[in-house]
Amino acid sequence: MKFGGTSMAGTERIRRVANIVRAQAAENSEGVSSEVAVVVSAMAGETDRLINFCREANAIYDPAEYDVVVASGEQVTSGLLSLTLQSLGCKARSWLGWQMPMKTIGAHSKARIETIDAPEMVASIEAGEVAVVPGFQGLSLEGRIATLGRGGSDTSAVAVAAAVGADRCDIYTDVDGVYTTDPRIVAKARKLKAVTYEEMLELASVGAKVLQTRSVGLAMKEGVRLQVLSSFVGDDAVSADELPGTMIVSDEEMDELVEKGLMERQLVTGIAHDKNEAKIILTRVPDKPGAVAHIFEPLADASINVDMIIQNVGRDKGETDVTFTVPQADLARAQAMLEDKADLIGFNRIITDSHIAKISVVGVGMKSHAGVASTMFRALSDRGINIQAISTSEIKVSVLIDEDETELAVRVLHTAYGLDAVD
Repeated sequence: MKFGGTSMAGTERIRRVANIVRAQAAENSEGVSSEVAVVVSAMAGETDRLINFCREANAIYDPAEYDVVVASGEQVTSGLLSLTLQSLGCKARSWLGWQMPMKTIGAHSKARIETIDAPEMVASIEAGEVAVVPGFQGLSLEGRIATLGRGGSDTSAVAVAAAVGADRCDIYTDVDGVYTTDPRIVAKARKLKAVTYEEMLELASVGAKVLQTRSVGLAMKEGVRLQVLSSFVGDDAVSADELPGTMIVSDEEMDELVEKGLMERQLVTGIAHDKNEAKIILTRVPDKPGAVAHIFEPLADASINVDMIIQNVGRDKGETDVTFTVPQADLARAQAMLEDKADLIGFNRIITDSHIAKISVVGVGMKSHAGVASTMFRALSDRGINIQAISTSEIKVSVLIDEDETELAVRVLHTAYGLDAVD
């Protein structure tokens, strides 16, 4: 079980979480109790508060010391949840990242989980004790606390589930499942019973905020069944075994659900949007081998993720324009690095635009059906929405549009693909 920051925001909400955990660990109607491990995030807003402390202490901070500070938020909530469970008569103890240990590799503040040594924790769980694990943190090769980056608690939860051989990993959030699109934009958005790993990976990568991309990729690799459901339920709510959220499953399990009539196979599963993108255009780049490498190598070395890449056909003068997107937060850094390499790259000028949005249509049904992209382009065209760039994968079509037209585009496409709920 994993609970995010909004679920852990204060002692009252932590008590509600403790009741949900206790209900899950209690014996069911057949007299069988669940063995439970819980991963928790810091209280909502706490990590930002700790990051600001680091910036005030030293604007150019040491990433290792930064990790020591920001990891403390999850340590607090893991201890508080353990104490609250004990007050409810439930045996529980916290297991910090360095106590299991959860070993990580990679840079501080962006570490990746390598292994989890969990035999002691498993023995504790088998003895009827609820294990409470702070998400987001682990132990580096140098023996120091390391953090996993934003949303890292989801990844921690999947890794713990894999390490203990859990039947399922329940991700409790402030929504009760995965929807066809953001219900705040489209009132007729529908909750999905199940989504494949591949679809969820695409949805997470293109703006759906329900799950962190790395956690879905790890779940797919380790075969961990995920369920997304809400922690904002009453104290008398039934356990997650009987409370359906949205299951994230393999293609094989999805086929079984379709065959049993429990799911309909949709051409398009969902519409996602992301306003945190920025567009960069380099004009008159030399059209020769190595030119594009000179653009993207320094960005890769700086750990700046590049998404859409479009290179125009070379002009008669042996020049071309290269367009790509980066996270909005990295735009200034990317621009500075490219300007610094201007002589090496040989471009004429750099044009940036941070007022854009990426709209994506996702669905495994695209693999075997034509016309998905043309439906998207026609629907946007009919409403006068201009497309600035296009990228595709086997189960996704993404376009860049003006940021001001985001909500309209999402509503138009949701209707165009027949995703609106029927009254």
